[in-house]
Amino acid sequence: MTISLFGINNCDTCRKARRWLDDKGIEYQWHDIRKDGLTAEQLQRWLDGVGSHSLINRRGPSWRKLDPDEQKGLNDGEIALFLANPTVIKRPILERNRTISVGFRDSEWQERFQA
Repeated sequence: MTISLFGINNCDTCRKARRWLDDKGIEYQWHDIRKDGLTAEQLQRWLDGVGSHSLINRRGPSWRKLDPDEQKGLNDGEIALFLANPTVIKRPILERNRTISVGFRDSEWQERFQA
């Protein structure tokens, strides 16, 4: 079972998720989306799995800085805009057993990893 965790290093929620996995002794591969980048294939897999509505962090400053046309394009799932604006992606993204989840909630992860 391969577990990949995607986020950015200075994100508090990503740090909580990493600490949670470390405390449970769960091995994972960390991928900083700002430093390591993303591929169109990864983004398409996420969009297919959870949709653009779940993938976009509309509360963050990255979203507010975009003009309305870019926001519309992201809502429509335009991969090029996600690649150009990776910090607008809600974090962390967890890939496990071909499933994708967005965000971190201790109780949800507890259930997910018991199965």
